[in-house]
Amino acid sequence: MPAAALLSVRDLRVVIDGLHILHGVDLDVAPTGVTALLGRNGAGKTTTVKAVMGLVPRTGSVRFAGTELVSLPTHLVVRQGIGYAPEDRGIFAGLTVAENLRLAERDRDAEPAYHLVHELFPELKQRAGQLAGTLSGGQQQMVAIGRTLLNRNRLIIADEPTKGLAPKIVAEVADVLARAAEAVPVLLVEQNLALVRRLAGTCAVLADGRTAHRGDTAELLADEDAARRLLGVGGRRPGPPAVTEEVNP
Repeated sequence: MPAAALLSVRDLRVVIDGLHILHGVDLDVAPTGVTALLGRNGAGKTTTVKAVMGLVPRTGSVRFAGTELVSLPTHLVVRQGIGYAPEDRGIFAGLTVAENLRLAERDRDAEPAYHLVHELFPELKQRAGQLAGTLSGGQQQMVAIGRTLLNRNRLIIADEPTKGLAPKIVAEVADVLARAAEAVPVLLVEQNLALVRRLAGTCAVLADGRTAHRGDTAELLADEDAARRLLGVGGRRPGPPAVTEEVNP
């Protein structure tokens, strides 16, 4: 029997300035590993994670570890143990790596969390005094993910962590996410299907603000008809794919 979902979203709806963005999203995030949130551009992926975090007005149900979040403001959602790495990474370029991490601290005793961050990403300890703006895209993503691990979070939400990055850096970010998922489950919003295939055991696909599919990631991407219909791409043979395979707009 599958383990109970850590995050369970039901009939999630968002209306902004009179526009209906989400029309009833259902989503389950597994208590371990990586769960992917997929869909074409404009399907509602980023709005979904912002709604989970309370960054946009929402209705429906968002249950995290048995606690209903939909009525809570963002700062109380965060205190439940959800770390959010936004699409733009939110790095302070003029501050050092250490200062970027320090800004994320909530717990009085953050030393054990720093031990975990440095164990997963030793480069962050080595580059503690370096300005974050001089890091590579992959290293900046380490900072973004590292910040989410500093407060004993029980879930990381990573929104399009490889967007705009070169293939070599995409591979670096994939390693970052794989290491993070060993410690904390991850909800990954991503267009790069090669990375999704490598990391995500389960997935949900959005279309026009609704959930169009939920299930096993490998099965979806192996089904050419379903992959083409839901994501605009054909399925590919099993095995390591090219890192540039992406969802079509």
